[in-house]
Amino acid sequence: MKKILVITGVCLLAGYLIFSAFYFQEKPKEGVCTKFEVEVGNSTNGDQFVDTEDIEKYVKEKGLSPIGKHLKDINTNAIEEAILSNQLVKKANVFVTNNGAIKVSIEERKPILRVISDSGENYYIDNDGHKMPLSRRFTAYLPIATGLIKEDFAKTDLYKFALFLHEDKFWNAQVEQIIVMPNKDVALIPRVGDHQIILGDLTGYKERLDKLMAFYENGLNETGWNKYSVINLKFDKQVVCTKR
Repeated sequence: MKKILVITGVCLLAGYLIFSAFYFQEKPKEGVCTKFEVEVGNSTNGDQFVDTEDIEKYVKEKGLSPIGKHLKDINTNAIEEAILSNQLVKKANVFVTNNGAIKVSIEERKPILRVISDSGENYYIDNDGHKMPLSRRFTAYLPIATGLIKEDFAKTDLYKFALFLHEDKFWNAQVEQIIVMPNKDVALIPRVGDHQIILGDLTGYKERLDKLMAFYENGLNETGWNKYSVINLKFDKQVVCTKR
């Protein structure tokens, strides 16, 4: 008898869960949308690139505003596609809430480098290696790459170098500017120390920066950080310095 009651109880519970899932899933699709919410989920400390009002305005201009429409007639996929055309947006999820609103959950792109080229281009490279426009809402505090920079170089070699800097606590704080020469050699301007670092091309940059770190620890800490005007890392197994 006890076993029968247990089985009956399990069946009733399963039936209720199935009924609830279908009932509450369908219920929000009834009625008219009275609210459109845009939320940016991955911004921190106020560093939000996407303006939610701009997203709402753009959706409205495209004739996709859900306000006043029957929930069952709203094309959430079309709204998502429109929002993803904004190059500041990495992901967008549009869905109907339990209170009958349409909500957009946005994930922003995360820049790791700002590029200001000699040709006048001004943009970010994000942590996936994609070109990303500037935002009028927020300016990221990042290393700046200047010089003769073509977009394909920015999205490949320069991106890999910037990602290395971004993931290294010391170099992320130390490197302020990356200067790209016409031959694609690179020079660095540090935040600490009044000198220029000649890195050379971007092959083997980690070994060269390790060499520079050793020089910082064993050389500049003894002689002072402003003794040299240029620190050249292009030569194998040595650091060549130019005194002021």
